[in-house]
Amino acid sequence: MIHDNPSKTVYALLQYQLAPSKNAACFPAQKQHIMRRALCLGALATASGTVYFSETFGDGWESRWTSSEWKKSDGTQGTRTATAGKWFADAKEDQGIQTVEDSRFFGLSAGFDSFSNAGKDLIIQYQAKYEKDIECGGGYVKIGPKLSDPTTFGDPTPYNIMFGPDKCGYTKRTHLIFNYKGKNVLKKSDLAYKQEGEGTSHVYRLLLKPDNTARVEIDGEKIYEGSLKEDWELLAPKEIKDPEDKKPSDWVDDSMMDDPEDKKPDNWVEEKRIVDEKAKKPDDWDDEEDGEWEAPMIDNPEYKGEWTVKRISNPAYKGIWEAKKIANPEFVDDDNLYKYEDFGFIGFDLWQVKGNTIFDNVIITDDVAEADKFVAKWKALSEVEKAKKKEEDDAKAEEAKAKAAEVESKDDDDDDDAED
Repeated sequence: MIHDNPSKTVYALLQYQLAPSKNAACFPAQKQHIMRRALCLGALATASGTVYFSETFGDGWESRWTSSEWKKSDGTQGTRTATAGKWFADAKEDQGIQTVEDSRFFGLSAGFDSFSNAGKDLIIQYQAKYEKDIECGGGYVKIGPKLSDPTTFGDPTPYNIMFGPDKCGYTKRTHLIFNYKGKNVLKKSDLAYKQEGEGTSHVYRLLLKPDNTARVEIDGEKIYEGSLKEDWELLAPKEIKDPEDKKPSDWVDDSMMDDPEDKKPDNWVEEKRIVDEKAKKPDDWDDEEDGEWEAPMIDNPEYKGEWTVKRISNPAYKGIWEAKKIANPEFVDDDNLYKYEDFGFIGFDLWQVKGNTIFDNVIITDDVAEADKFVAKWKALSEVEKAKKKEEDDAKAEEAKAKAAEVESKDDDDDDDAED
């Protein structure tokens, strides 16, 4: 089954239809020596597409990933460990890499053979599990051109796409940022944040298509589908306000006006406080010692408040004036917004106030069937995690209930002792 053409060898092996496994870097153990060369170090051609990169963090993952030293000098560089976390179905199969410390930067990247997504779909997918509330930090990935020195990977490193959850306090969103002509452009409106429920995994999928549309799915549910041209400010606007257009001097943009017929009534009282006329100077008041006596002030019972003229619609109102729109001379259409000439790395460049995030089952492909295999793995794991989380939550609830009952019983005993 070994062919001179590596892609034929890979195709033959795929006939086994084996799901991704931890027993190899990217594929099952019995195919490891072939698959690692074909996929981890290069693209894997499948019957219907190509897998450019795939990682399940099994044995030897450290040799395929490079730790960043970008924050090493200032002592804020975090470390990672391989673990399945608190809840899992199979310790080896569900193993991922976990951020260890709190309040640290975490930088890790893996390279692969450079490719362009020109003319084809691109799927970027991975799994994330927060073992505890991150409080402030990210769980996203960055994908970009080949790195010359992976140890320098960090915030300044150029990338093509950034995708995944980000949270700080009450600000929560799923990032989807595209780099266009050297500028990182955020989506006009935030994507929903779904990274809730500590201890349970979530699977993130981005599908980028040649028609300049993108689709985002979290846990198999579509949370966004739309146009790069409409939902990101990647291009200059087609039209701009005419700088030569000026508002006419007689333009009326006040929609309301004072009613010229409305007059303040003659008996309208605006004095809020008045002198108390009933007050009398005390008999023992000494002007030389006490000073000149003045009657105190009291609330005016006739006070009606400050009078204001009634407002009416302005018959001369013409509306809010806006300069007319003209074609923007700087607008240049681009039907290749989706396209990048070079994808060569994927990495995690994160700051986390609270660590213990586990990442797993990373895949970059144009074959939805290959990505779906990882979703199937996630579904099986998710059922186990949710069941174990429920067990733990129920146990905590019972413990809290027992403590409350104990406190109530103690209070009753104290009341009885007090009565005795």
